[in-house]
Amino acid sequence: MMPLLIRGVAHQKAAAESLARLDEVGLAARASHRAGELSGGEQQRVVLARALVGKPSVLLADEPTGNLDFRTGEMIFQLLESLHRTHQLTSVFVTHNLSFARRCDRVLNLDRGGLVPGGLTGSQPEGNREYL
Repeated sequence: MMPLLIRGVAHQKAAAESLARLDEVGLAARASHRAGELSGGEQQRVVLARALVGKPSVLLADEPTGNLDFRTGEMIFQLLESLHRTHQLTSVFVTHNLSFARRCDRVLNLDRGGLVPGGLTGSQPEGNREYL
C-alpha cells in the first residue's frame, strides 16, 4: 500500500488495490500479518504483489527463488510466469538456478563483463558479446 500512498493515491483506493494484488498472489488472507510471521515463499509473494501494485511494464527480479526450497521455488516460478502473461510484463530474472533459466524465453549468460546470448552451457565466441 505504501508505494501507492507515496504517489498520492487515496488511502481507500490504495488499500483496495494492494489487497487485490495480495489476492492475486494468494495472500489476501495474510494481509494483516507482519513480515516475520510469513514464510520465505509468502514473503517472496508479498514482494511480487508490492512490485505489481504500481502497474509496471517491466519486472526485475534478482534471484527470485534463491533462498527457497525446490517446491516453493517452483511455485514462485509458476507465479512469475502467470504474472508475466496476465500483466503483459517484460520480465528480467537474474538467477543461478539453471532449471529456472531453462524455462525462460531468452537466456543471456554473464561472461567476463558481457552478456552472452543463446544458451546455458559454455562461452560463446567473443564476437557475440553484448556489452551494456
